[in-house]
Amino acid sequence: MSGGVDSSVAAALMVQEGYECIGCTMKLLDASVTDLTEKAGEISAGTEAGVSVTGFGGTVPGEKGSAGTCSAKVGSSGIDSSAPHTCCSLDDVEDARSVARKLGMPYYVFNFTSDFGEKVIDRFVRIYQAGGTPNPCIDCNRYMKFGRLFLRAQELGCDKVVTGHYARTCFDEKTGRWQLLRSKNRTKDQTYVLYAMTQEQLAHAAFPLGEFEGKEEVRQMAERYGFVNSHKPDSQDICFVPKGKYADFIEGRTGQKAPYGDFVDEEGHVLGEHKGLIRYTIGQRRGLGLALPAPLYVQKIDTENNQVVLTPEERLFSRRLIAEDFNWIWTPDWEKEWSQQTPESAGSDAEALSGRTRSVFSETAEDCGADTPPVGYTCEVTAKPRYRAKEAEATARVLDGGKVEILFHEPQRALTIGQAVVLYMGEKVAGGGTICEVPQA
Repeated sequence: MSGGVDSSVAAALMVQEGYECIGCTMKLLDASVTDLTEKAGEISAGTEAGVSVTGFGGTVPGEKGSAGTCSAKVGSSGIDSSAPHTCCSLDDVEDARSVARKLGMPYYVFNFTSDFGEKVIDRFVRIYQAGGTPNPCIDCNRYMKFGRLFLRAQELGCDKVVTGHYARTCFDEKTGRWQLLRSKNRTKDQTYVLYAMTQEQLAHAAFPLGEFEGKEEVRQMAERYGFVNSHKPDSQDICFVPKGKYADFIEGRTGQKAPYGDFVDEEGHVLGEHKGLIRYTIGQRRGLGLALPAPLYVQKIDTENNQVVLTPEERLFSRRLIAEDFNWIWTPDWEKEWSQQTPESAGSDAEALSGRTRSVFSETAEDCGADTPPVGYTCEVTAKPRYRAKEAEATARVLDGGKVEILFHEPQRALTIGQAVVLYMGEKVAGGGTICEVPQA
């Protein structure tokens, strides 16, 4: 429970259904991260970090403590809606505790700062340094909510992990697989950041808000319960990055100044000096600090030569990408033997399988399981290459080593290494992975 309205209403719905619930908040930011953000400025708002765990009937031997040291302005109603909202603050903990008390639920704070630093923050830094653009919200869901916390729930004998995400799940009898479905509220749908969920996680997860068609319904329910956070503003941005200043955070985290280098065009002609590769991303135009006769955009981050390659906008469009660390969830023609495939039956040992898609942009393939269609498998999908992107029709094809080629029917702008591409078939998520290559035409 993050202290926000979404996780609070999700908890209320589970209690309403008769589950015996406990509430918990993950403490994710330690003092060293707070010190970095204070040097650069006030810590920015983050993604919702909270969950409720249901089905547990005993005492939780969890860690109690602060959920962070940053703060938000509090008014007479509990929240100043005009103030910027930060997650993981002491006020958020008190809001979550207040909701849990009102629902008759025990409440705990679990200290996962070490895991968050390793799996989310350090990975964020590595990908930026390697010339990619990461999505830490996906990593937080994958490694924290449905990784570290999921294991804690298992240790406690819990039946389900429940979050305030806008998504749905169901079980497909024909294929014997769980499916991840879009939220009925399409404007709030969050399946993009949940694509890495395994079959076991989907079987033991619940997303009650996926059935709501509008956010106002959620706030109205919070009002009926008398929750202090019924009109609390949604969290925005990334919890550990101060006001979107990614480069300042990375330099503070690593203690290293990103070296300056050259802006060049596609022919290698020097156009000016850049202020460190970590300050740029594919498709960027503003903030280059160049006086150019015509607008140019970032086409490539060349870490080998410490160069930022610029190009006219029409050269940003691509039809093809390669994704790795791919997690397949469901397709209508899923064959039984795919889901039963093991490293032995696939003709490779566990070490080869786990390392088959390893790169700085992804973790090991085994993190997403071995449920992989055979090489050459092809399907028609709509693909979303970034969270805010509009879905586009595409053909997906499985390559050697578990990688997946996505061929868009129409060229897409600024496909970016390090971002996730998620595949849909109607209302259902087919799967997703991390973009590792964007071949130029």
